Amino acid sequence: MERYFTFSAYCRQNCGRKLYRVCLDAGMTCPNRDGTLGSRGCIFCDEGGSGDFAIPYHGQKLALTDLIFNHQDAKEGDYIAYFQSYTNTYAPIEKLRSLFSAALADPLFAGISIGTRPDCLGKDVLALLKELKQTYPQKFIWCELGLQTIHEETAVWMRRGYALPVFDETVQALHELEIPVIVHCILGFPQETEAMAVQTMEHLNALKIDGIKLQLLQYLAGTDLGAIYQEDKEKLHVMDLEEYVHEIVQCIGHLDPSIAIHRLTGDANGELLLAPLWSRDKKKVLNMIRHEMKEENIVQGSLEEK
Repeated sequence: MERYFTFSAYCRQNCGRKLYRVCLDAGMTCPNRDGTLGSRGCIFCDEGGSGDFAIPYHGQKLALTDLIFNHQDAKEGDYIAYFQSYTNTYAPIEKLRSLFSAALADPLFAGISIGTRPDCLGKDVLALLKELKQTYPQKFIWCELGLQTIHEETAVWMRRGYALPVFDETVQALHELEIPVIVHCILGFPQETEAMAVQTMEHLNALKIDGIKLQLLQYLAGTDLGAIYQEDKEKLHVMDLEEYVHEIVQCIGHLDPSIAIHRLTGDANGELLLAPLWSRDKKKVLNMIRHEMKEENIVQGSLEEK
């Protein structure tokens, strides 16, 4: 028995089969890096813009042999073009049209997932997404929004650069276009409690998002957060494995069961990871989450207030 709504189950339910992401780097930047909002990025973001394993993409047709991670049981049409690195709606509209159209027209892909910021989805971008939905009705379009937390103090500390109402309004605009919304959230911020993490889940329930990616706060070399950690390891609390497992199980228990969980931990570049080092053993983390959910008899949504 699976105790939460997995990404694989979501794909089978909506696409009839398991799908795999192909991470793409389309050469974007971010308003937190190009000087519009800042030049140093979010406090935890590395120079790769979370795209350490991404394929450089300029609209070229891709084949199975081009993929970094190929799956033996997968065939053409079993992949998602995941525009991952930096902010993938932060470019001239014609560039976006060219890139997204190329991926949607590529038979390798069942659809596209666009990683972006809610403050970079203006009316012109929303109009483009509507146009693409009409042009490629047989393909899906998802948007992945980096929220991380609903709490303003943490958002300022991490240099997110936009206020919560901007996020809420963007989710509503995407709902109106019937574009599924996947939200990125981080657990383990030094100034946040478990109760605060649960409040973020409850807020997302109310917005009726479609999917979520949960991961722990990772301290990476080459980031401002990593520099703070290296300077004084006692200054910031780093979650241990048991803390993380307990907190994420509580979050799952409070999360609406209709929300697909795309991720329960993070993949960091092993050469950059400073802490927590236990996060390298992804299989162990996932097994402990499943074990605690079973021991505590928690399933997704079972702790949600009705």
